Amino acid sequence: MFEPSATLSNGNKIPLVGFGTWKSENNKVGEAVKLALENGCRHIDCAAVYGNEKEVGEAFKSVFDQGKISRDDVFITSKLYNTCHERHLVRKHCEITLRDLQLKQLDLYLVHWPMAFEYTGESLEDPTNDDGSAKTINVPIRETWEEMEKLVEAGLVKSIGISNFNVQAISDLLTYAKIKPVVNQVELHPYNSQPDLKNYCEKVGIHLTAYSPLGSGKYVDDKTVAELADTYKKSIPNILCRWAVQVGFSVIPKSVTPARIIDNLQITDFVINDSDMEKLNTLNKRERTCDPKYFWGVPIFD
Repeated sequence: MFEPSATLSNGNKIPLVGFGTWKSENNKVGEAVKLALENGCRHIDCAAVYGNEKEVGEAFKSVFDQGKISRDDVFITSKLYNTCHERHLVRKHCEITLRDLQLKQLDLYLVHWPMAFEYTGESLEDPTNDDGSAKTINVPIRETWEEMEKLVEAGLVKSIGISNFNVQAISDLLTYAKIKPVVNQVELHPYNSQPDLKNYCEKVGIHLTAYSPLGSGKYVDDKTVAELADTYKKSIPNILCRWAVQVGFSVIPKSVTPARIIDNLQITDFVINDSDMEKLNTLNKRERTCDPKYFWGVPIFD
């Protein structure tokens, strides 16, 4: 029923239709994950800083213990947060995530952002300066990445990757990486389609996963998308997520509303034709809904 997986550069496969848990409230996210899995989703995206991995872990245990869905059939991602980039913290926080998610191994572990913050303990709170900006520290990505590679060697994760990395950051990482990142998870939707990043990642064999594929809901009233939704008799989220899959991205929409969770998975029974894809491609305005310049005072995308 679902779109085939993409094969990553290391031979592992990532399902193109996933389910995200960012900003999913506690006491709701667990049931949302169960519902997604029960309706055929086999790709769940998590992160320690989302603050809900314990509840997600309970959902995993419940579903896998029932025996109807095998752990081996579900692709599970998590992420190392900015406060945990120092050499002695990487494995520690990977193991905390594994404990919270009640897993022995992650399918994919990402460096969440290409910046290091002062350590604030297991709470993962953002350290701040007097002006409210994030308190960064000088930890080379190389130091963090070398520890990420050790996680693969130790069998704690199958694959490692990055998130929110631009071309410059990726090209630098590739000069020393012994294990190449297989995924870069970034904000991607027709209004921020990042064609240059897409072309570069394709050349170096890095798969792109689209987070905030609906533009955090900001663009659901767009006239062009609404017209296409009417044409294809699909919802606006369906059109936006289908665009991502046809461009070649995996996509991880999120919701805790049952009807929306089920609807977001209904993107594999239709194809947007070339002329309509071109209409969507012309919407690119390089507009981000998730920019650390505004919430951390760190302009990494400028």
